[in-house]
Amino acid sequence: MDGRARIEKDLREFSESLREVEGKKVPPGLQKALERAKSYYSDSRFFLEKGDVFTAWGTINYAHGLLDAVREGMGLEGYGALE
Repeated sequence: MDGRARIEKDLREFSESLREVEGKKVPPGLQKALERAKSYYSDSRFFLEKGDVFTAWGTINYAHGLLDAVREGMGLEGYGALE
C-alpha cells in the first residue's frame, strides 16, 4: 500500500471512529480535544489534496491520537482494539 492509499484508509477509519463517539454524549472536558481531532482530520484531507503526503500522514496521526484519548475518557475501547 502506498502512502496516499494508507492515509486514505486512515481517514476512513477516523470517520468510523468519530461516528461512534458522536453517537454518545461527549463530556464537556473532552469537547476541546474532540474539536482538535476534527481539525487535524480536516488538515490531513487538505494536505493530501495538495499532494503533501508527509504532512497529511502526521496530521491524521494526531487526529487519531486525540480521538483515542476522547474515546478512553468516555470509557470506550480504542478504535479497532478488538480487531
